[in-house]
Amino acid sequence: MIRAFGALLACALVACGPLVQTSVNRPEVLLATTTSFQDSGLLDVLAADFQKRTPYRLRATAVGTGAALAIGARGDADVVFVHAPNEELAYMQQGNGERRLLVMHNDFVLLGPPGDPAHVRGKNIFDALRAIAAARATFISRGDKSGTDIFEKNLWKQTGIAPAGPWYVEAATGMGQTLTVASEKRAYTLSDRGTFLARRGQIEAEILVQRDPPLINVYHVITVDPQKFPNVNAAGANAFADYMVSAETQRFIAAFGVDKYGEPLFFPDAGKSDAEVH
Repeated sequence: MIRAFGALLACALVACGPLVQTSVNRPEVLLATTTSFQDSGLLDVLAADFQKRTPYRLRATAVGTGAALAIGARGDADVVFVHAPNEELAYMQQGNGERRLLVMHNDFVLLGPPGDPAHVRGKNIFDALRAIAAARATFISRGDKSGTDIFEKNLWKQTGIAPAGPWYVEAATGMGQTLTVASEKRAYTLSDRGTFLARRGQIEAEILVQRDPPLINVYHVITVDPQKFPNVNAAGANAFADYMVSAETQRFIAAFGVDKYGEPLFFPDAGKSDAEVH
């Protein structure tokens, strides 16, 4: 009976072993990230470089930051790359993340039609939003609980205005599509600078408010906690996090977009604190 039990146990271990090995140490790293990271073109370039430099390949799902964090909170991603600091901190407090590292920043810009019917050009962001609301000029919101959507709604909150009515349109789309809608409707919208520069030739919109301190847009990489989710690829997630803050990648981020747009789309921040960026 003992020999039979031992044989049964050995068989069970053999059967279970490959399943654990496949789920935890797979060569694929599952990334949940933002549409702005993808729409800027930076994601595709870094994913290819990451595959060259490590034993892993990246499989990315680009959604809004809220959805990306929700994917991580279910253990359905190994690592997330997002830009909504308050929501990220809540995510960490809930025990969903293990490492959270500052990677880079860019900034948001307020875009509008060339005619600028609400006369916001050159104002600070809060006065510009107040002018748009007062004029009932069409404003296109992402409306998708993304990092950009969260950021935009927080700006409105700081103005003391709760935008509503026919002039305030929630598109429920990614950043690239939101820019297309705003262009077609000759409306105002908030965009990260990188996506706007990448799409500038395809839309009819201008930057009307920029370089305002409240518009800084900060990105962090967060590894999903393997203690809470044992089936995540912790080694692959850490490899990606380390890759994003490595000196080589940071130099690449600093140069990305300069040759095509005359200015970088993002600014590297590895090793800094969030306070130093702001």
